[in-house]
Amino acid sequence: MKLYYSPGACSIGIHVLLEEIGAPYEAVLVNLREGAQFKPEFTGVNPKSKVPTLERDDGSVMTEYPAIAFWLASRFPTAGLMPAGMDAQARALECADYCVATMHMQGFSRMFRPSNFAPSEADAEAVKARGAEIFSKGLALMDKALEGKEWLAGTYSFADSALFYVSFWWNGRMGKELPANVAAHFARMKARPAVQRVLAAEGLA
Repeated sequence: MKLYYSPGACSIGIHVLLEEIGAPYEAVLVNLREGAQFKPEFTGVNPKSKVPTLERDDGSVMTEYPAIAFWLASRFPTAGLMPAGMDAQARALECADYCVATMHMQGFSRMFRPSNFAPSEADAEAVKARGAEIFSKGLALMDKALEGKEWLAGTYSFADSALFYVSFWWNGRMGKELPANVAAHFARMKARPAVQRVLAAEGLA
């Protein structure tokens, strides 16, 4: 397998899952700051121009975080990333999709790239504030989802990698406080050897 990633981007969560699985893979850096995602070398692999992108052993390409995470958990059952039972699997997918589609794409995207949402430069601060509001609401919901348990689906699963990367952005990069249950989850994630290897490999340790 081949993972196309950018250090510290959302692809860090898929990088963690690959380390948890332990199957051979190659990590290929895509320099988003230099616009490598828009160059033919990468658009020929993924015309969506985004990471994470996973090239599987048969040469086929899979995109979109929840799909990649769900496939990896299904494809490598011995890694223990897929919860037992359909209901728990659906709940794990529910949490992963919320972290990606709402907390990341609606929250962080407004904070990081307000020009994509603001009709004028004068509106940028209001857009950023709305992004922070959306993300903070997400943190509260994830905190509640973790009440009385260590992992989102009850046992460690692919969903925890998604909460990890948005927690990493909020706390590790922006220095903002996480609510108690999410903070404890983030600490548990950082203690995992797979996470420590990925942070070191991406120059984030």
